[in-house]
Amino acid sequence: MKKIVSKNNNWITFNTPPFVNTGLKYINEAINNKKICGDGPFTKKCNEWFEKNFNAKKVLLTTSGTSALEMAALLCNVKPGDEVIMPSYTFCSTADAFVQRGCKIVFIDIRPDTMNIDEKLIEQAITDKTKVICVVHYAGVACEMDTIMDIAHRHNLKVVEDAAQGVMSYYKGKALGTIGDYGCYSFHETKNYSMGEGGALIVNTNLEDIEKAEIIREKGTNRSKFYRGQIDKYTWVDYGSSYLPSELNAAYLWSQLEIAEKINNSRIKIWNKYFNEFKQLSEKGLFEIPFIPNECVHNAHMFYIKCKNLEERTAFIDYMKRNSIGCVFHYIPLHSAPAGLKFGYFFGEDRFTTKDSERLVRLPLWYGLSDKEVKTIIDAVKEFYKN
Repeated sequence: MKKIVSKNNNWITFNTPPFVNTGLKYINEAINNKKICGDGPFTKKCNEWFEKNFNAKKVLLTTSGTSALEMAALLCNVKPGDEVIMPSYTFCSTADAFVQRGCKIVFIDIRPDTMNIDEKLIEQAITDKTKVICVVHYAGVACEMDTIMDIAHRHNLKVVEDAAQGVMSYYKGKALGTIGDYGCYSFHETKNYSMGEGGALIVNTNLEDIEKAEIIREKGTNRSKFYRGQIDKYTWVDYGSSYLPSELNAAYLWSQLEIAEKINNSRIKIWNKYFNEFKQLSEKGLFEIPFIPNECVHNAHMFYIKCKNLEERTAFIDYMKRNSIGCVFHYIPLHSAPAGLKFGYFFGEDRFTTKDSERLVRLPLWYGLSDKEVKTIIDAVKEFYKN
């Protein structure tokens, strides 16, 4: 997708990364501490914040959401020829993590109401080669996790939650990422909370898995035990890689976690404004707006509308661009991509994945978006559909 450059100073960007003034202060503090590599004081503060606030067993910051998914795939102990079930409507990292282990990806259709994996289609896609169900909580709205966990338990399968967009979202009171065996967050600049590039792995299983995750994250060494004083020297004990983020990135993230509720409330306010202003147009059938199931608490990661078809969406994005507003579409379904055709297949009928992906367009939504800018966006959407 081409980057749009504003022709004037009134351009409303699709996304602006979150920034808190204390971010620079904490980065300087990390530098002055002469500890800018991984697992310094700010990294530990972030890990502990998630564990405490989300009631998570173990949280480990990583270099990216992709890294967290790769670690989850390693912890699932998948091998070449194993099958992993996931939605096709997701980012390539969801699949890449398992493709790297030699897995076959089995894509299934989504629910059109939430754009999440259709839990009713999972069981029929299971074979004797299936090892993992990887769910994606699209737009920070939870999948139907009770049903999915029940299927996984009955078939002895692991569940990985790709909760890249789900920080501060909940399903029946449980934080997304803490329900399956492993959860994965992203702190990319497009997410609600950002460290530029970064992520986190949540381990919800047992002490053995936690220790294994620490080893994988530390290049295959037992260095974490050494720093805790549990051993007198550390050494290479298993496979792993370098998944520790810089302390500078963690310091930047920590400044946002300190005011996490404020950031969340700000985004929710914008999301609610969109929802209330567009509800009537949606009821008239002009376009569709997001649906939030009763058991879900979302984090306002995204507000999208679904146009009638691809042609209308193209015209809509062009209209918003001419009015200095950045709007973008999202994923092209993985099963139709060259790598998707090479490493996986679509099970069953593609009723909604492709059709709905071609209709969906995302509106600007970020911490710091002003009331005036929100009104401008709303007025432009209404004007487009009026005409």
